[in-house]
Amino acid sequence: MQNAINWFEIPATDFDRAVAFYSTVLAVDIQKAEFMGEPQGFFPMDRESVGGAIVKSDRLTPSATGTLIYLNLGTVENLEQALERVESNGGKVCMPKTDIGDPGFIGLILDTEGNSIGFHALKPNE
Repeated sequence: MQNAINWFEIPATDFDRAVAFYSTVLAVDIQKAEFMGEPQGFFPMDRESVGGAIVKSDRLTPSATGTLIYLNLGTVENLEQALERVESNGGKVCMPKTDIGDPGFIGLILDTEGNSIGFHALKPNE
């Protein structure tokens, strides 16, 4: 097993609002499609990476207290920029950029749907 996670789904009550939030905050292109009868917004990925989607589904409910996922933002600069865009796009920064030692930096947000989501970036090589 290369990764403990291979797929994640972020629940949305307002699909278009959630896609707009993540597209803007993360500065990525989220591809909208329907899969198994549900609207899904797919995060960029390739066959070797962990993938995921924003999903509007009766089987999923947004939550600030359930499982916490951390989205890999790559660089510290990307993490800082994403956190700066959260509140102006309807979310809330719950924990600003925080140094967690060797693993890098994290920040926690509450998205427009009420999900608690973590952002992570590795420390640059020194």
